[in-house]
Amino acid sequence: MSSVHHKYLPTTTEDEKQMLAAIGVDTIEDLYQDVPKEFLLGPDDKLDLVGPHSELEVARWVGSLGKKNVTTDEKVCFLGAGAYDHYVPALIKHLAGRGEFFTAYTPYQPEISQGTLQCIFEFQSMICELTGMDVTNASMYDGGTAAAEAAFMVTDDTRRNSVIVSKTVHPAVREVMATYLGIRDIEMVEVDMADGVTDIDKLKAALGDDTAGVFIQNPNFFGIIEDMTEVEKLTHANGSLLVNYIDPISMGILKSPRELGADIAIGEGQPLGTPLKYGGPYIGFFASTKKLMRKMPGRIVGQSIDLDGKRAFVLTLQAREQHIRRFKATSNICSNQGLVSLTTGMYLSTMGKEGIKEVAKQCVRKAHYAAQQITKSGKFKLLFDKPFFKEFAVTSDIDSAKVNAELFKNDILGGFELNRKYKELGNGLLIAVTEKRTKEEIDKLASVMEVI
Repeated sequence: MSSVHHKYLPTTTEDEKQMLAAIGVDTIEDLYQDVPKEFLLGPDDKLDLVGPHSELEVARWVGSLGKKNVTTDEKVCFLGAGAYDHYVPALIKHLAGRGEFFTAYTPYQPEISQGTLQCIFEFQSMICELTGMDVTNASMYDGGTAAAEAAFMVTDDTRRNSVIVSKTVHPAVREVMATYLGIRDIEMVEVDMADGVTDIDKLKAALGDDTAGVFIQNPNFFGIIEDMTEVEKLTHANGSLLVNYIDPISMGILKSPRELGADIAIGEGQPLGTPLKYGGPYIGFFASTKKLMRKMPGRIVGQSIDLDGKRAFVLTLQAREQHIRRFKATSNICSNQGLVSLTTGMYLSTMGKEGIKEVAKQCVRKAHYAAQQITKSGKFKLLFDKPFFKEFAVTSDIDSAKVNAELFKNDILGGFELNRKYKELGNGLLIAVTEKRTKEEIDKLASVMEVI
């Protein structure tokens, strides 16, 4: 790995020696001693790469790979489980693609980044309205990392070292949390579910003197609307903080986290104007009460007045350690999700309160119609008898993977196979229905499933 083998690297052999001495190792190979040997290339190994091709040949090859992908333009999508096929107004792609937006990055010099700061400020203001919370940040990568940051925040605020997470929280979110919290030696206690919702008795038993916070998803991973009343009472009676992971579209018709007594509201912002895009980039949102705002990760944009008395925007409540002494910072979130927060703000301002409410209502009505049509023959039945928002789980005697395979043949992307993350749910299939789905599409889904 010296400059002899990499002729395009400007470092000399002497440069490498000085850097290695400063680090305290003898060779570059020593830097990779934690990587298993079978994953390292030896001095005589070569990467298995294809030979050189012309630009035209490469373009054709990449194009052929792209054609292997299946999009929601080709198949009708009933797959959700955290990423949803909502309608994105045409103006968003047009406006967000403008050069001044599309190329914007982190406002390292905020005083001359007024446009970027205003976009973030508007995004934060609308998330506050949506969740009912006092303050919102920016720069959460996605819902999972927002949950991990919330765990850091509650343990820092309460000086306790354990968090409780319901197993009805999205499995991927729990996996991200486990990865992050393990590094900080924070205990993560998972509480079982009962009939698709958080088991209150087990939650009560799990609460202890070292419990910093309780994480509940509502609507939960199965689309079910949790009863937050008892959860809120138990959590706060224990001196713990309540963290509510939400679907932002559901805020059009459900009570906000603030109304339910939550201290922190987090979630995945993808439903708010971001296409599925094969998994990202997405954006997490993070809102809290005013009491907790000084411990909030990421960046917060505030509104002020400049020397001329004009409206101005500034990065505010930022700890010095966030930028300079980062090893002492409460969070190391820094990459700016500015473009996605911009499209989120565009979506919210385009839809408005009534638009969000209409989307939520259509999701509920169409999801309940779909559940009725799928189960009316008796071949499929609801897995849980609980009120739900836009997702519901069904089960049958047929393997869920076989059901999805048959649906795919009929140009339908079926639901999430629950046995991938919940073995005990067997043939359970999680169906998502957004405002985009038509009566004809839902009827076709039900008829194909009945034939299967």
